[in-house]
This record gives sequence, structure tokens and C-alpha cells, in this order.
Amino acid sequence: MTSVASVHNEPRERAESLRWWASGFAVVVLIVLLRLLLHLFTANRYGIFRDELYYIACSRHLDWGYVDMPPFVPAVTWLFTTLFGSSLFVIRVIPAIAGCGAIAITGYQAYQFGGKRFAMGLAALAMAVSAVFVINGHLLGTNDFEALIWMGCASIVIRIIQTGNQKLWLWFGILSGIGLQNKYSVAAFGLGIVVGLLMTPERKAFAHKWIWIGGLLAVVIFLPNLLWNVHRDWPFVQLMHNIRASGRDVELNPLQFILQQILMVNPFALPLWLTGLGWMFFGREGRRYRVLGWAFVVTFAVFMVLYGKDYYVAPAYPMLLAAGAVVCEQWIERRSLRWLKPVFVLVLILPAVAFLPLIAPVVSPEQFVAFTQAIHFKPPVSEHSHARSPLPQYYSDELGWEAMVAEVARIYHSLPPEVQAKTAIKTSDYGQAGAIDYFGPKYGLPPAVCFHQNYWYWGIHGYTGESIIVVDEGNEGRHLKQISEHAEKVGHFEYPYALENFDIWYAQGPKVNLHDIWEHEKNWD
Repeated sequence: MTSVASVHNEPRERAESLRWWASGFAVVVLIVLLRLLLHLFTANRYGIFRDELYYIACSRHLDWGYVDMPPFVPAVTWLFTTLFGSSLFVIRVIPAIAGCGAIAITGYQAYQFGGKRFAMGLAALAMAVSAVFVINGHLLGTNDFEALIWMGCASIVIRIIQTGNQKLWLWFGILSGIGLQNKYSVAAFGLGIVVGLLMTPERKAFAHKWIWIGGLLAVVIFLPNLLWNVHRDWPFVQLMHNIRASGRDVELNPLQFILQQILMVNPFALPLWLTGLGWMFFGREGRRYRVLGWAFVVTFAVFMVLYGKDYYVAPAYPMLLAAGAVVCEQWIERRSLRWLKPVFVLVLILPAVAFLPLIAPVVSPEQFVAFTQAIHFKPPVSEHSHARSPLPQYYSDELGWEAMVAEVARIYHSLPPEVQAKTAIKTSDYGQAGAIDYFGPKYGLPPAVCFHQNYWYWGIHGYTGESIIVVDEGNEGRHLKQISEHAEKVGHFEYPYALENFDIWYAQGPKVNLHDIWEHEKNWD
């Protein structure tokens, strides 16, 4: 009897298996795998990124907060490097996984909105070829997890709208709390959700206890970082004030901000996400999700008014791509225009392949420069200093770090052994310091001393400054000469297409103890 039942069940099981492989979920998995392969094959193409060096340094000083970020990414970096080592490939696996997770959830949101195979695949594809998300998927940073966390919250809201299950606000609160421990910008999206609830019939959620408990859970999860900031007199607030006062960032007017959004996400996906946004406000079936439409509008407005960087809004776009893909699928099916499906796919794929060097390191720096000159494209800059290189900052800041450390090591090892033991290596920013700490053991160098960002908290490692190598000392060393008995330029470093271009100085006989300098020269900018 068992064997007969097995025979009868086998065709049904085979049919179900075939149906899965032909489903929208299978298409999404295929797209995810292709994006993952792109990141794995290009992981070591250039070199380690400035901020990645800093995240590794922070992961070696685990804490509940840092001057410029919450603790989530350093903690994840610590976990991966502890388990698998700190090679560049391991570091690059982290953003690749986070980015692929965001693609998967975008496809799932299309399914939640009522989409079938084509909508799920189109949404995932639009996300997979979006410029900002391809770039984020290559480099470790707090931006990597934003889309995953924001859209996880959005999916929970969709589920609450569809089922009326108010207990799901508990999961929203937990995920929001984790989001706050990753990057504070999730608060803008949370504000958008609250406004969306107040502006729609979903305001009924406030009549139940679950949304309030969810909010409390978010606060509890975020509390350690909040207390860390309070105890240290709000380092992040000081940092933001200093950045604004210094004029470091390039501020965009509203028109420039909007144009950058279109370019950043993918100009060819503009009709898709605009359609998705319109559907949420005016579509017969989409109006029930107007909460998310308001969440996007509020998030967009907040960052535009506050002169936030263009990519701050990026994590809110996937839900619009998903909604737009569903509208596109339904429109095609109603008009029996199935031949348009491959057209929509090609409109996304062909430009992405043609312009891939702009968003993924698939060619050499020299080839990149030739390519941008041929198409008359100048990479946009978000900070004034980034204009020093013909490469975009996400490429230029991957170049030259080990060569810089080798030059510092040459100077360090030219000193007598007894002097080396007393010699501090001071850098001007966390990228240079992170490079010394990352590559330094290979070259026999001590840890770096730096007053920039969280390096200031890690102190001067007992050095007095009686012998000091200063990396990136500007103004012809005038300041160094004022505080030292002897100071001389001992080297210069620059690297093709990199942002680093500076002098290296050596000083002895300090007139001021390094500890006193450390206490007064905190550089949070």
C-alpha cells in the first residue's frame, strides 16, 4: 500500500516542484544569485575602502556607540572577522549578503501587493540594477543594511494592513530598534510611517496597545546607544553641527536633489517607482497602502529640507519599485500585451550592462576614466574634497592604502631601533589611521594615533610625542614646527586616482606633550 501511495504522490510532488522552479520566488532567487556573483567576482578588484578600514578599527573597540554611528555595523564586522578573518573578501561578503537580502524582500513585497511571477521578477530586477544599491552592495557600511531594515518594516506594515493583526507592531518595533542601532536615519522613515497612519484609516492602530508596546521595544533596543550619547555629551550631535559649520558637504537645492534621486536609483526605473507611488495614493487597490506612500513623501521631504545627502532617501524606494511592478504586470495582462514583458526587462538590463563600470568595479581606473570621458559623464560629488579625483569617491577611496602604509613604514624603519620604540605615528583622519592599523602589523608598525572621529576616544597609546611621524601634515609643517624643537619633511605620498595626496613629516623635542594636544584637538568633522 505504501509503494502504491508513493507512486500516486510522485507526479503531484514533481508538478509542485516544477511549479516552484517556474514561480516568481525562483525568479527572485536567480536574480539574487546573479547579483551575489557580481559582488563576489569584483570583491578584490581595487582595494579596501576608507570607511571599511574604520569599521574594522571600530570592530576592535566594541562599544555601544561611536562618534559617527551606532554599534550595529562594527558588531557585524567583529562577528565576521572573528569567524572568517579580516581579508578584503570577507569584508565584502557582508554588504553583498545585505544587498541581496534587500533584493529578495523587494520581490517579496511585489508578492505582498498581489503581484505574480513577472511583477516579482521585475521588482527584484529593478532593485538589483539600481545604481545606489549596486554600489552599496560592494562596500561595507551602514547604508548596506538600511534597505533591508526599512523594507522589512514596510513588509510588516503591509501585513498588518492585510490581516488587521495589530500584534505585528511588536515585530515592527523590534526591527526599528535594530535599525536605530544601525543608522539614525531610520527615524525619518519611522516618522513617515506615523504620519501615514495619522493620515489614513490605519490610524486605528493607535487605539490598540500593540503599537505602543512596539514603540517601547524600539526604545529599549536603542537605549544603550542613547545612553552612550547622553553620557558623552552627544558626540553625534556635535559631529553634525561641525559638519554643517565646516561646509564640507555639497548642499543640493530641491531641483538638484530630485535630479540626483532619479540618477541614483536608475533613470530607466523612474516610471516604475513613480507609478508605484501614484498607485499607493490613487490606485483602487493601492490606496489601502497609502501609509507607505506618505512614509516615502515624508522621508523625501525631511532629507531634502535638511540638505541630507541624496542617498539618504534610497532605502525607501524598493517598496515603490515593488508596487510599480505590480501595476505594470496588471496593465500588461489586462491588455493581453505579453510581448511587452521582455521589453520592460530589457529596458532595465541593457542600460545597466552598458553603464556597469559606473556602479561596479569591472574595469581598471584608467579604463573607467576613458569610459566616462567617452560618454561625457562627470561623477557627482557629495563632499567638496571628492572632486580631487576623476573617479567617484566610492572608487578613489579604495586605492593606495597599503602603498601609503609602506611609505610610512620606510620612514619608521629608517629610525634607530631605540627611537622607533618611542615613535608615535599620527594621522589626520580615520582612513589613514585605519590603514596603519590594518596593514601596519605586516610592516612592523605600532597602532596609529589620530584625533579624528572615534579614534580620539582610543587615546595616544602612552606616547609623549618626543618622536613622532605625522601623516598628512599641511601648511608646510608650520604648526608642527611651532610645537616642536625640530621638524622636517621626510616624505610625500600620492597615488594615481586616489584622494590621498600629502606630505609626511617627522618631529622631535615637543614643546607640548602629546597628551595635552590630544585633550584639545578633538576632530569630529
